[in-house]
Formats: sequence, C-alpha cells, structure tokens
Amino acid sequence: MPEKSDHTVASGEEIFSVTALNRTARQVLEGHFPLLWVAGEISNLRRPASGHIYFALKDDSAQVDCVMFRNRAQLLSFRIQDGMRVETRALVTLYEARGGFQLNIETLRHAGIGVLFEAFARLREQLENEGLFAPERRLPLPRFPRRVGIVTSLQAAALQDILAALARRAPHLPVMIFPTLVQGEAAAANIAQAILEASSHGECDLLIVARGGGSIEDLWAFNEEGVARAIDACAVPVITGIGHETDTTIADLVADCRAATPTAAAELASAGYVEAQAELVRLASALRADMRRLIQSRMQHVDLLSRRLLHPGERLGRLRAETAHLATRLSAGMRQRIGSGCIGLQQLQARFARNRPDLRHAQRDLDELAGQLRMSVSNDLSRFGNRLLNLSANLDHLNPQAVLQRGYSLVRKADGSIVHASTQLATGEAVRLSFGQGEADAHVTRLSDN
Repeated sequence: MPEKSDHTVASGEEIFSVTALNRTARQVLEGHFPLLWVAGEISNLRRPASGHIYFALKDDSAQVDCVMFRNRAQLLSFRIQDGMRVETRALVTLYEARGGFQLNIETLRHAGIGVLFEAFARLREQLENEGLFAPERRLPLPRFPRRVGIVTSLQAAALQDILAALARRAPHLPVMIFPTLVQGEAAAANIAQAILEASSHGECDLLIVARGGGSIEDLWAFNEEGVARAIDACAVPVITGIGHETDTTIADLVADCRAATPTAAAELASAGYVEAQAELVRLASALRADMRRLIQSRMQHVDLLSRRLLHPGERLGRLRAETAHLATRLSAGMRQRIGSGCIGLQQLQARFARNRPDLRHAQRDLDELAGQLRMSVSNDLSRFGNRLLNLSANLDHLNPQAVLQRGYSLVRKADGSIVHASTQLATGEAVRLSFGQGEADAHVTRLSDN
C-alpha cells in the first residue's frame, strides 16, 4: 500500500505525497513484471563519466527510456551504438526522483542472436555427426610450405596483419591471395568458391582463411555449411584465423588448424622456417665451438711436433760426434790388433828360440808370417781408412753448404723458416735466397705445384 500523507481532507480521503505515489508505482511495476526480454533499436545513446549507459529503446510506434549501470555495462562484449538493433533482458521499473518509466538493463545482445545460436548449434551437431570435426581427417601442416594461399578480403586489416607477419618471419615465402567477400549475404558462397579455387589451383601447399574481429552477424558467413564443406574438401591443409581469440566458428572446427587471430595464423604457417632459423643458429654456435676445439687440438699437436723436430745443425753435430766416436774406436781397435799381433809374434819367437828350429825353414816361415801380417794389417788399415773416407764423404754430403756449392739454393721466408713446398708461399711474398756464395732477396711472382 502507498504511504499516507500527514493530513486528510474533510471527506476523509487519503492524500498521497509524490514520493509515496512514485514508490508505490515502482513497487507495482517491479512486482507485476518479472525480468523479460525486450527488442528494439538504440537511440539517444549517452555515456556520462559515471560509467552508466543511458539510451532509448524504440520500435516503429513507441520508445522507452533505458539505463544500464556501470557494473553491468563493463560486462558487455561489444560496444553499442545508436541505430543498433538489440535484445535486452530488463527489469520494468520507475525512476522515483522524476517519475520516469524506464527499463533497468541487466544484459543485451544483438537482435536475432538467439536464432543464430540455434542455427550454429544445429549445424555443428550435424557436421560433428558426419565426422567433419574428427582429428583423423585433419591434414598435417607442411613444415616448410613452398607457397601460401590467403582467402580474405583485399580491404581487410587481417590481410595486412598476415602479410606483415609473413614478411617479418619468412620474407622469402611466396603468397597468393584469393580475394573474397567476408561479410554479407553473398559472402559464404564467395568464400567457399575462393577456397575451392585455391585447392584446385595446385600452386599452394597451405591455405589461410582469415577475417578480422566482429559481431556474430559479421562472422556468420564462416558458420555456413558451404564454407565448412569447402574447407573439408580442400586438398591442402587449411589454417583459419577468424575474429578474435574468443570467437569460434564452424570453419574453425572443420579446419586442419585453428589460429586465435589472423596474425597467429601467419605465425603457424611460418613456424617451420622460424624453428629452422633457430636450429641453424644453434648449429652454427655448436660448429664454431667444435672448430675452436679442433683448432686448439691441432695447435697443441703442432707444438708437440715442433719440440720433437731437430734443427739441421743439431743433427750434423750428432753425426760429427758419432763419426769421432767411430774413429776413436777404429784407432783403438787397430792398436789392439797390432798389439795382439806383436804379442803373438813374440810368443812365436820364444817358441822358436826354445825349440831351435831349422833356421832356414824357420826364417822362411817367419818371412811368410811377417808378410801375411803386414798384408793383413795393410788390408785392415785400408778397409777402415776407406770406411772413414766414406763416412767423411757422407758427412760432407749432409752439409747444407756443400749442397749449395753444387748450384742449389736455400729459400727462407721473412720469419726465417725454410720453404719446402710452393704451397707455403703466396704471390708477392718476400723471400731470401742463400747460395754457395752470398745471399739475395726476392719476391714470388708465380706459384706452381708441379
């Protein structure tokens, strides 16, 4: 019951204050009308700093004021505008302060969206029963596509996003664009035709079907059966990048791979090249490390060999020492041999003296033995002398100076190292030539490995 006023008229009739009347009317309206859906067109839209949204909802014959408070407005998934046809879930009420009849909007959606959702669910169930969403029907994406086809509108921002992503990640990858409508009544048939054309073209081994974000009505062409069956019949793998991350269409469910956005679709198409580039960087780093280890190992081996390599002067010194040692042994051996011979001779003379042999025969025998001894000594001396001469001659042959005296020359590089092969030199390099008499500086004018 409405609140009574503080006074009554003489007839006893109750008098309501304006506040009491408006509060009673609000309670009656809210009690009589539950939450309900009201359809209409938005007009006179206002967005004050408070965050609330005020607008009028109208049809051909009437209009009603509406308010959507900030806590509800923040939950909207799209931005409402004047002229937009919507369906609102609202509470019928009255604004007491001004006595204005209005609707308190709980939520709203595009007009007809319920019908669209029913059509979406019906087609989804039909195609799922036919097996079009089965994972085993999906074609694997090529890791290194040779050419990528793009089915989208030439005016779409999604096309520029895809091209920019491909140019950044795989600039060498050729692209073919199959232009199509992406919105409107003819869009579905146009999209399906473009997909089938790309499939039969034969030059693309990967196809991107893309469109930017929008409302469910804007994206509805990608929920049509014709588009779904064209994707299923496509001979090459299909990546869809339709709308935003939260948008899912029938085309996404049928496609071989769904990307959250058009840019993400381009990233999936070029993922193999990006992975290969990262792998090449890793392999190059490993190769450099292996080469460093190999070079260090070879350098250590060269150092070891250089310590084992003898200088020619040192080798000649060793040969001289060995020759002197052999000469000393030869001289000692000769002296020992002669001494032994003398002792034997003395022993024979003693025996002859004791036995008093026939002097004539003894003298003859003695002369023969003395001749044999002299001949043996002479032969031994001659043989050891010849050996000594041969060793001396061999030593002279090993002397680099003797080789130079025969007309040869010794070539050294600027650092003093001896040149053994032409591969150690480079054209124009300075060298020093040593001869039997004197030296000369020269420059390399031509190289030959013969």
